[in-house]
Amino acid sequence: MKYCSQCGSVVILSIPPGDNRPRHVCTHCNLVHYQNPRIVTGLIPEWQDKVLLCRRAIEPRRGLWTLPAGFMENGESAHEGAAREALEEAHARVRVGALYTLFNLPYINQVYMIFRGKLLDLHYQPGDESLEVELFEQQQVPWGQLAFRVVQETLSLYFQDRERGCYTPRSGTIERVEGMRSQYRTLMLEEC
Repeated sequence: MKYCSQCGSVVILSIPPGDNRPRHVCTHCNLVHYQNPRIVTGLIPEWQDKVLLCRRAIEPRRGLWTLPAGFMENGESAHEGAAREALEEAHARVRVGALYTLFNLPYINQVYMIFRGKLLDLHYQPGDESLEVELFEQQQVPWGQLAFRVVQETLSLYFQDRERGCYTPRSGTIERVEGMRSQYRTLMLEEC
């Protein structure tokens, strides 16, 4: 950040009074420009024993598969955002259920909130951000072609929970480790 969005003056990186970390502060009007993690919301759209996945038509990870998810908009709840993303990416009408996974990705300043959800019907098709939209049984999921680690971890946990007949909400942190696959820690929030 170079300029203040309020007055257009130059900003500097400094620790404001009463704060404990560097922030972008305007040199003229003293406005502190806070930059906070972005929230991504989405869901696992279920239909009987299948889940709906979208093959991405946009970067990053164009051509790979993902759950319908995206950044929350101002003025909407996480549930509303998850339903909107399913509609935008897959033209899918869904009933959003309980929060299933919450993953922190501090290395890219994002928090993912993935819900379980039910498809209301089978009238789905690719939206502008999807090349294909398809229902997959567990053994059909293109595991080697999933776009994001969050999606892989969420689906792995989902199918494990489905096998044992109890869905346990989880939260965790996915950390990037250079030269290795992403590392993560998962914390169970409640037992079945």
